[in-house]
Amino acid sequence: MSHRVADALGYKDMDNISAASSRHNSENLPYVHKVGVPPKQNLLKEIAGTLKETFFADDPLRQFKDQPRSRKLVLVFQALFPIFEWGRNYSLSKFKGDLIAGLTIASLCIPQDIGYAKLANLDPQYGLYSSFVPPLIYAFMGSSRDIAIGPVAVVSLLLGTLLQNEIDPSENPVDYLRLAFTATFFAGITQFTLGFFRLGFLIDFLSHAAIVGFMAGAAITIALQQLKGLLGIKKFTKKTDIVSVMRSVWSAAHHGWNWETILIGMSFLAFLLVAKYIGKKKKKLFWVPAIAPLISVVLSTFFVYITRADKHGVQIVKHIRRGINPSSLNEIFFSGEYLAKGFRIGVLAGMIALTEAVAIGRTFASMKDYQLEGNKEMVALGTMNVVGSMTSCYVATGSFSRSAVNYMAGCNTAVSNIVMSSVVLLTLELITPLFKYTPNAILASIIISAVISLVDIEAMTLIWKVDKFDFVACMGAFFGVVFSSVEIGLLIAVSISFAKILLQVTRPRTAVLGKIPRTTVYRNILQYPAATKVPGILIVRVDSAIYFSNSNYVKERILRWLADEEEQLKESSRPGVQYLIVEMSPVTDIDTSGIHAMEELFRSLEKRDVKLVLANPGPAVVDKLHASKFHEMIGEDRIFLTVEDAIVTCAPKMDLEP
Repeated sequence: MSHRVADALGYKDMDNISAASSRHNSENLPYVHKVGVPPKQNLLKEIAGTLKETFFADDPLRQFKDQPRSRKLVLVFQALFPIFEWGRNYSLSKFKGDLIAGLTIASLCIPQDIGYAKLANLDPQYGLYSSFVPPLIYAFMGSSRDIAIGPVAVVSLLLGTLLQNEIDPSENPVDYLRLAFTATFFAGITQFTLGFFRLGFLIDFLSHAAIVGFMAGAAITIALQQLKGLLGIKKFTKKTDIVSVMRSVWSAAHHGWNWETILIGMSFLAFLLVAKYIGKKKKKLFWVPAIAPLISVVLSTFFVYITRADKHGVQIVKHIRRGINPSSLNEIFFSGEYLAKGFRIGVLAGMIALTEAVAIGRTFASMKDYQLEGNKEMVALGTMNVVGSMTSCYVATGSFSRSAVNYMAGCNTAVSNIVMSSVVLLTLELITPLFKYTPNAILASIIISAVISLVDIEAMTLIWKVDKFDFVACMGAFFGVVFSSVEIGLLIAVSISFAKILLQVTRPRTAVLGKIPRTTVYRNILQYPAATKVPGILIVRVDSAIYFSNSNYVKERILRWLADEEEQLKESSRPGVQYLIVEMSPVTDIDTSGIHAMEELFRSLEKRDVKLVLANPGPAVVDKLHASKFHEMIGEDRIFLTVEDAIVTCAPKMDLEP
């Protein structure tokens, strides 16, 4: 502050007043607090702090503090196998709930597993295998109490589509099966790696809107694929896009449809949909849609057997191998041309499976108010898929339909998965021959009724209302899956999600602020029309960190705000802007490019005879402003704790300046 201004304001002792503290002792102005400079941090401590917040935000080692070595070993074991932690308090009353829930989801999973295996172009027993071993592994290692493990429609379709692009399952079924096990192995490795190295935040790059669109598109694609079984078509396209599927359906209309198959499929589809409607309307009758698929299988199988409808063109399951999972360790491709293909397919399938499982787990954890450890979940899911790949399973994950039934059936712990797995074991050992006459049409009906709920119209409507760009991402993923393929839809979903991130980072929001009447609060004048601008002062807020990717835009946008303001003032014959205050409370960080942009802004404003003022910079920003000496360029007396402090200090100066 100059001596002329200081004298005019009545300061008595100029020798004892610095540029930063001259604001504190005015008789007429309120006390203005100096902006604090954070203490210098040790570089190693700063790096350690950043790494901790990035990879260990949940502070997983907190429970090990001040514990004896023996106790630490116990805690490590319990961290790896949570069942030994909550199992100590397990009781008979909890088991009753888990038993009922486990039996209920078993009745749902058995017919679904047979159908989902067909989606992956695998024999039916592989779907059942995948509901035997993986749920057992998860029950010991998972942290969710409600999630039900097994094959799911979307992952089965994705896996089947990607695998058949490499190997034709009808021409080379042996290598196709081996590639499926290889992809499952690498899906598990991907999930385990993300969890072990605490990289779970990477799955958050696929936005909720993109997932909603992708799931809806996959549901439509899966339902269209089931028209083959529902209509009894023998020759059907291997493509998944809606145009190819509908062309294949209509081309077979005159000679390829089987009316007995259509009658069976449509009748039981109507039954399943009615059961689902009853369960949705009356929550206490949740068991109706849960047991309906098994009833459908039993009744349709009996009907086909007594009428010998298979002799009249009704396609049946025929044979399901009896017995528990055989070892498949030697079937995995650990070398050769299919190794890289299995790795690529496995990574994609593993990421989608992981995204679905974590989303489901978080949903039910929030409903029951307990904490789900994301990285531990990834380790558990990865381990079960690695073990599953060695025991003739394909990619398993959390099923939303089964998890919802598990929750409503009153499950208390992951023991419900053990109960379900035990029922599947008994099915594999004793009951599989009874599925010989199960019509493919009933499996198609079960799958269609299961995937319908994946088309979430309510969520899409909400996305449209809340964020139009999110809706574009949603629809892009949806149409990509429906009109092209699952891979293209997934690529579009990821691309649009990243595009949104880039757009928000490179083009942050800025706003002109005004003073709310009868307060000292300054807010966006577009949000608060009653807010008034301060004469001669333009207040601009930057709503983002200032990095190399957006620094030039921020500078140019601020100058454009200034140009617009000057133009308006000139038209109304009012004095021009003398101070430009940048409100920096939302600016969490700034890099060297950002500092350089601020320096250029300062010089541009000087040429316009406008003074740059900063308000409420955060500790990271203040630290870098001092490190770069920018505070010396702008002057310590131009950096304030609040916008109000800047206003009450700058306004008198404007009155005194000629």
